[in-house]
Amino acid sequence: MPKKTVYDLPTVHGQRVLVRVDFNVPLTPTGAIANDRRIRKTLPTIQYLVEKGACSIVMSHLGRPTGDPQADAIYRMDRVAHRLEELLGRPVRKADEVVGPAVERAVAALAPGDVLVLENLRFHPGEKAGDAAFARSLANLGTIYVNDAFGTCHNTDASMVAVPRAMQDRPRVAGLLLARELEVLTHLLENPQRPLVGIVGGAKVSDKIAFLRSLLGRVDRLLVGGAMTYTFMKAQGRSIGSSRCENERLDLARELLAQAGDRLLLPEDHVVADRPSADAHTRVVAGDIPEGWYGMDIGPQTRERYAAWIRRAGTVVWNGPMGKFEDAPFAQGTRAVAHALADSQAVTIVGGGETAEAVESFGLDSRIAHVSTGGGAFLEFLSGSRLPGLEYLEERT
Repeated sequence: MPKKTVYDLPTVHGQRVLVRVDFNVPLTPTGAIANDRRIRKTLPTIQYLVEKGACSIVMSHLGRPTGDPQADAIYRMDRVAHRLEELLGRPVRKADEVVGPAVERAVAALAPGDVLVLENLRFHPGEKAGDAAFARSLANLGTIYVNDAFGTCHNTDASMVAVPRAMQDRPRVAGLLLARELEVLTHLLENPQRPLVGIVGGAKVSDKIAFLRSLLGRVDRLLVGGAMTYTFMKAQGRSIGSSRCENERLDLARELLAQAGDRLLLPEDHVVADRPSADAHTRVVAGDIPEGWYGMDIGPQTRERYAAWIRRAGTVVWNGPMGKFEDAPFAQGTRAVAHALADSQAVTIVGGGETAEAVESFGLDSRIAHVSTGGGAFLEFLSGSRLPGLEYLEERT
């Protein structure tokens, strides 16, 4: 059943609205924001609350803090708050703590339309622990809870589960980004336009077992790329040279191949390298991979074959790059698939951090119907798994 959204709230003027977002942006080694896509995606929700006169208390985690104040300085939310201020075009305040008297005073000082960003949630040990006392401290800051963090809905962090659980006497709704994610992905599961073509890449079969099984139960064709290709090839008894392979997952790969039959397509040619490095010697080989060579990307024949399937699709869902796209010699497969989706008349859905990053780096994200902000959440939702972050949001009746 659809979740209530901020549009379902009768009024937010003067209300203290806790807004859980996913501002876990990639950072450069110096702590600068490398890509602000996750901030930009949440702007419609925050702008709506600002325009309606809410007192917005924005909270997110950032990175993987260790507990060492010096090492964790890079994960402070100051740069994120500053970037949000630039994008909103209005002042954004920043709290130096997550909870406590100073935060309570900052919240009490908010006027309608103000925005306050809390310090990194994971600076407090109660966040990852799902601690109820910590959750109550956060919950006491707000009169309304808004979840606009699809990318973390598969987590059980306090801000995702224990806080809305502690606020069951108050409105708990989805933000506009989360609502859109759920709408698109639910439609994909329940009523996709056919043919439905799935594209799966990345390194490991083991990372996507449930996702692969779910896709194989739904798709008309599943196109495989990335390093997981070589686990499937070896499971077929083929030579993969020195390519990466999950030898402990060969039985699983055989099981998936048997389930798929002719619906699962593996690359027919490969870009191979004499070592897994951007400055390696490379060539294209068809069929099996020679000894001493590493499979690094899908080859030109496979690119065209996959593009042909994308052209005839009614819906395409893609997760995982076709090769080591960060290195220019091995980016052509991922680039070709991205262009095929951008040129397609199908409903095109891209999910996963790396895949979304690739599409954006090629300048094609505006030509994809939906680029999901979720990685793990995207995979788990499409695998049919329950997302804990949705459990305590109110449903439309």
